[in-house]
Amino acid sequence: MPRKSHINSVLIIGSGPIVIGQACEFDYSGSQAARSLREEGIEVTLINSNPATIMTDSVTADNIYLKPLEPQSIIEILEKHQIDAVLPTMGGQTALNLAIECQEAGIWEDYGVEIIGVDIDAIQVTEDREKFRHKMIELGVGVCKGRTAKSFLEGKEIAQEIGFPLVIRPSFTLGGTGGGFVNSEEEFDAALNRGLHMSPVHEVLVEQSILGWKEYELELLRDDAGNVIIICSIENFDPMGVHTGDSITVAPAQTLPDTVYQRMRSMAIMMMNGIGQFAGGCNVQFSVNPENDDIIGIEINPRVSRSSALASKATGYPIAKIAAKLAIGYNLDELNNAITGTTSAYFEPALDYVIVKIPRWNFDKFKGSDTKLGLQMKAVGEVMGIGRTFQEALQKACQSLEIGRNGLGADGKEVKDREQLLYSLANPSWDRLFHIYDALKLGIAMRTVREITKIDKWFLREVLDILLTEKEIEKYKLDTLPKELMIEAKQKGFADRQIAHIVGAKESEVFDLRHKMGVKRTWKLVDTCAAEFEAQTPYYYSCFDEENESEASDKKKIIVLGAGPNRIGQGIEFDYCCVHGVLASKEEGYETIMINCNPETVSTDFDISDKLYFEPVFWEHIYDIILHEKPEGVIVQLGGQTALKLAEKLERYGIPIMGTSYKALDLAEDRGSFSTLLKENNIPYPEFATVETADQALEICQDLGFPLLVRPSYVLGGQQMKIVINEKELEDHIVDTLKAIPGNKVLLDHYLDGAIEAEADAICDGENVHIVGVMQHIEPAGIHSGDSYAVLPPYNLGDLVLEQIEDYTKKIAVALKTKGLINIQFAIKDDKVYIIEANPRASRTVPFICKAYQEPYVNYATKVMIGSKKVTDFDFKPVKKGYAIKIPVFSFEKFPNVNKELGPEMKSTGEAIYFIDDLKDPFFRKVYKDRNLYLSR
Repeated sequence: MPRKSHINSVLIIGSGPIVIGQACEFDYSGSQAARSLREEGIEVTLINSNPATIMTDSVTADNIYLKPLEPQSIIEILEKHQIDAVLPTMGGQTALNLAIECQEAGIWEDYGVEIIGVDIDAIQVTEDREKFRHKMIELGVGVCKGRTAKSFLEGKEIAQEIGFPLVIRPSFTLGGTGGGFVNSEEEFDAALNRGLHMSPVHEVLVEQSILGWKEYELELLRDDAGNVIIICSIENFDPMGVHTGDSITVAPAQTLPDTVYQRMRSMAIMMMNGIGQFAGGCNVQFSVNPENDDIIGIEINPRVSRSSALASKATGYPIAKIAAKLAIGYNLDELNNAITGTTSAYFEPALDYVIVKIPRWNFDKFKGSDTKLGLQMKAVGEVMGIGRTFQEALQKACQSLEIGRNGLGADGKEVKDREQLLYSLANPSWDRLFHIYDALKLGIAMRTVREITKIDKWFLREVLDILLTEKEIEKYKLDTLPKELMIEAKQKGFADRQIAHIVGAKESEVFDLRHKMGVKRTWKLVDTCAAEFEAQTPYYYSCFDEENESEASDKKKIIVLGAGPNRIGQGIEFDYCCVHGVLASKEEGYETIMINCNPETVSTDFDISDKLYFEPVFWEHIYDIILHEKPEGVIVQLGGQTALKLAEKLERYGIPIMGTSYKALDLAEDRGSFSTLLKENNIPYPEFATVETADQALEICQDLGFPLLVRPSYVLGGQQMKIVINEKELEDHIVDTLKAIPGNKVLLDHYLDGAIEAEADAICDGENVHIVGVMQHIEPAGIHSGDSYAVLPPYNLGDLVLEQIEDYTKKIAVALKTKGLINIQFAIKDDKVYIIEANPRASRTVPFICKAYQEPYVNYATKVMIGSKKVTDFDFKPVKKGYAIKIPVFSFEKFPNVNKELGPEMKSTGEAIYFIDDLKDPFFRKVYKDRNLYLSR
């Protein structure tokens, strides 16, 4: 059926700020859906309160509303625009819940808006645990024993009927919020109480526990004609008991017999058809009993999900793009596969490679948190590795995590304490994968590891095989290492650094040897069809095969280094910057190459850059791509600390850095040199000292005077930053910091108690400076800028203070020879402005200012970086009306035993934007009144 001709304008609902359980995968799906609908000539209106995303950028939609996700905002939009249909499936649970609220209030009906892409009744069936159970039983799909409780007493009765162990799952929550396993009566009361409170409808499902069963997911797409395709199967490395968002997952499924897969596939189609006849995407989760292959239906999500973002990147099949087209009436056989350009979208992807997703956690930001993984998701991001084998993909994913590991093992960081390892295997946390390796290395039997973890023996054998390869390499020195073993190690994903560690050599020596041996990386296409048809889209991963499918052109090109996995301190705002960097470079006539490993983001969409290398942002991978592509230069300013950390290596290897030089980047990080620069320019800064030991700190602290702000160099998001008020606290924190970040210098700054904090973002071309915005924080100095409410423009800084800020910003930008973006943070006390720090790179606040002032500053800054434009070439016309407030958003409910205290180390997972006309606004007045409430050390 061709598209519905009566739909000419569509409203897409976004997912709001990033929180644990609902992250940038919805920025990807919303952006892709908007582009897909606009291709059809449809006017796209978008509502989302998140300023950090590409989704809320003018390049994405025709009309953008940065407003709170509530019915009143929807009514305002419907009053202004003739909207024919609403697509609520691209914004996660937040969008679905809002669509249901508007449906119940009769809003869609009042304004004649059709709901597309989902069936509201289907949502009710899938979210209401009791309705879901009954529907599955009706369809003949196995379910766990259990039922729904709407009261504490009812829950106790159900527990008595079924017996322990049990699992509690609250209705209508996201990321498993409030869920958990209960093994005894003693734990039950508290868990039931918590679940009932967490559910917005105060309802929980109490059911038998199937802890240790295997877990699988299937991604489906269906059209109005009833055609269904399975995009891919995903297998959880971790068995039931760990939330799928916290599980290591593998695609395609590795240990699923075809007979069981065919049963699961039929069941998934029957389940999707059984809950409603809507056109769009669907995610179905199953559990399989490893003893007898019994299948149980766990849940079904009638929308694009975290897993569909992963499945899209894993297969190259653009699920959100196709789902949007199906929602407006197309059938699968009427659409083209965007990757091949020649085959139909009604063609199930085939994979001739393996992908491994590993979640990224930030427990270090939540001191005292329960780090055990369970039914409630705790990860803040994820990475994906693509390889010819599971082992290669697994090691690449480990290299992508940015936790100081070079792969799985072979880096001297293994744990050798048997008791610690056995505890870790039984109580999964972020490091269990590494501890499985360590346990096998220590000689703990694979059978024991299997019994404790319930992880399938196939996966454990693969890990053991990596270990055996490490032991084989140990028999040699670098000059005696056989070529066959070098090839085997590289095909199993070993980094040059790992091999260097094993044979006692330098990484560069291993690199030179393997190149001399002819053991070189090649790149393969992700083509959705296992190379049966020619792909039109340049989307690559590396391996060590004979044939190379990535041909380097002779065009002038630029590489943009991505930001890697999302984590606290480095979020989606850097992906926004990378996408704009790519688009601006294209406008200037460059072939653009993106390197990134984050499956949730827009930067890793195959149609953003001219070439996408889905690879770890890890030196060895980047250097091989640079040697192959020979770019004019590399942009490091847009990918946060991930990309910035590689600047020194690029400089050392003589690879041009586009924009601000490595020397200037380093000078801003080196507090001693930076202070000399400030002194030469008569710019004030708080008294400070740099130390490398606790002894030095104790000697110097009296001269500086307490309170002191203690922080390591070269970190993002205030990692290990703390305010200390006496010598004991100082000594303890210095010891902790040097243990966490060995070999780093630690800065001691005199903390300006009660000061006001502000920050400025600017673009500089080395000579001319344009300040794009100055933001004033509502909380006092001492709370990390990422955790502060901030107001653009400042709300009560006098002219004298603003003059100092503007003067110092211009002087510092020019003194650092900045080419591109710079962010400077200030503390203001008694009308005197002090410099806290300067970062000559894209900052967290740049996207916020772009949205508030409606100007593409990252586009301009990129053109300055690559040298095609000067600051004076742009006609800046910011739209300045009222004030924009940046609202930090936290995920503390995932860590109920952690106090909501704010200090110099960042804890927020995302942000929202809120516009006010004047300072009499009640929202601003409330925030201002509470500004000291959470200040901690």
